[in-house]
Amino acid sequence: MHGSVVLVLKGYPNSVTPDYLPFQTWDTLQGLSTYIRSMLSTQALLGGIGVGETTATVVGATFLWFMRDFTGMLGSILFTLHQGSNLDSSAKQWRLTADLLNDVGMLMDLVSPLFPGAFVTILCIGSMARSVTGVASGATRAALTQHFALRKNAADVSAKEGSQETAATMVGMLLGMVLARLTAENVVALWVSFLLLTAFHMYANYRAVRSLCLTSLNAERTSIVLSAFKEGRKVPTPREVADQEHLLPRIPRLPWQKQRAGDAWLPKSIRFGVQISSLKLDDGWKSFLSLVERYSRG
Repeated sequence: MHGSVVLVLKGYPNSVTPDYLPFQTWDTLQGLSTYIRSMLSTQALLGGIGVGETTATVVGATFLWFMRDFTGMLGSILFTLHQGSNLDSSAKQWRLTADLLNDVGMLMDLVSPLFPGAFVTILCIGSMARSVTGVASGATRAALTQHFALRKNAADVSAKEGSQETAATMVGMLLGMVLARLTAENVVALWVSFLLLTAFHMYANYRAVRSLCLTSLNAERTSIVLSAFKEGRKVPTPREVADQEHLLPRIPRLPWQKQRAGDAWLPKSIRFGVQISSLKLDDGWKSFLSLVERYSRG
């Protein structure tokens, strides 16, 4: 009984949105695969630093660890400076991106011992990737917690999510230690295990993010709704909008790239207080605005 109280929300399922269960299920599975792989990548990283070798020095290992942590901190500051204000409105996209970058970071840890001459560089790249993961994952988790909480129970949602993640971490660490011992002397088995777990991790993250049905409007969701209105179609439901959303953050379109379906109505900038007569509109919007003006006068 007490175990279920620790992991299950009070008032569930009426206290959270319908997409809470599928998201948490897939999110827990992807977290489990992450912790299993972390044991493999950490083992490779420690070997690359020199743990277990008589030629390794404490000063050398400390310097490498310092460089790893320093570049990670620098990466988190730069990412927050550049994208910090976009994490709330694009929580789905940055949530998926964070986990993909975590895969990159773990891959760098596993690859780094294979290239001794570029060990520090690869180590720092992996650390910067994981630093972005930490910032984006934490920020988007806060936004998603607010979305899930229907009864002003964000604290309960956050606490139960932490307990679920801790349980997944413990199980993942135990399984990871077993797998690390089984693959310690077999490089092929190590890489096959890591790549299979990474493929599952990416799939679980895709399913988790795709299951989300956010009801707030950001630039892309507004674009989808306005496009349907302009074309005379029924205004889509939040679930229909969620199915049309892109799952990766929007980046500036290059001149030779085709315009994405949801980009047609994404504004480059917004100016307040502009007169309607100064806008350049096509015939459809002109007739709509003239109708609005007629009713406002009446």
